[in-house]
Amino acid sequence: MQHLNFGRIENLEVRGGEPVFDPAPRVVRKLKIGGENCPRPEIAREDFLLKQQTLEMLDAISQLGDGEIRVIEVKHGLAFGMEIEQSLDNGGRHD
Repeated sequence: MQHLNFGRIENLEVRGGEPVFDPAPRVVRKLKIGGENCPRPEIAREDFLLKQQTLEMLDAISQLGDGEIRVIEVKHGLAFGMEIEQSLDNGGRHD
């Protein structure tokens, strides 16, 4: 997400509360005319604290169980919103 900076990640499969990258999700980059379109500066750091938005996204993924994250909206290198597809009987929480 830090590399993307602005855009969205689509069709991310989740199995057992873990993201699955095979098949790879679709990544759509949003370019801002006259704006900063490069990766976030944090990408060069080896260690940094995770922002609250990232912790909430990871918690939602782990609670999903099995399903698909249709879209993760990314703004300023952080998860801004998510659309999740799951069955009502798969044990995932519905907050």
